Amino acid sequence: MSLDAPTSLSANGAAFSVGIAASRFNQGMVDVLLARVIAGLKAAGVKANRITVVRVPGAHEVPWAVQALALSARPDVLIALGVLIGGDTNHHEMVGDSVSHALQRVSLDLRRPVINGVIVANTRAQAEARTRGKIDRGAEFATAAIEMAALKKKLSK
Repeated sequence: MSLDAPTSLSANGAAFSVGIAASRFNQGMVDVLLARVIAGLKAAGVKANRITVVRVPGAHEVPWAVQALALSARPDVLIALGVLIGGDTNHHEMVGDSVSHALQRVSLDLRRPVINGVIVANTRAQAEARTRGKIDRGAEFATAAIEMAALKKKLSK
């Protein structure tokens, strides 16, 4: 697990709207991740009524929901959340790769920042550490979202 997160740039999120698509698979862990993301967004100044959350069955459905949110609600930035845990096969890696590529495509095609907050872990313990542990990945995703929304605004002028 990387402990070398970038230093946060201070940005006020009050002017931004955020769309979040979160998986219901591994719901307990995703719920904690989602709560931490929302807390981070609010701490950065994003108003609760400017945060739209949609839930989908699993991680594979997240990119479609992110794209639909981008086109309908037109948020300044989007965050994708999910938890994929390894089992007897490498299915979690294949889904993780597919989701990552799809989210990148949505971001580039729609010219809107998308934060990939889909955790891919080999074990349940690794997933727990990344969602409920001391390292607050949810806050990191929120910070990245505000920073990218601010950069988009700056470069769009």
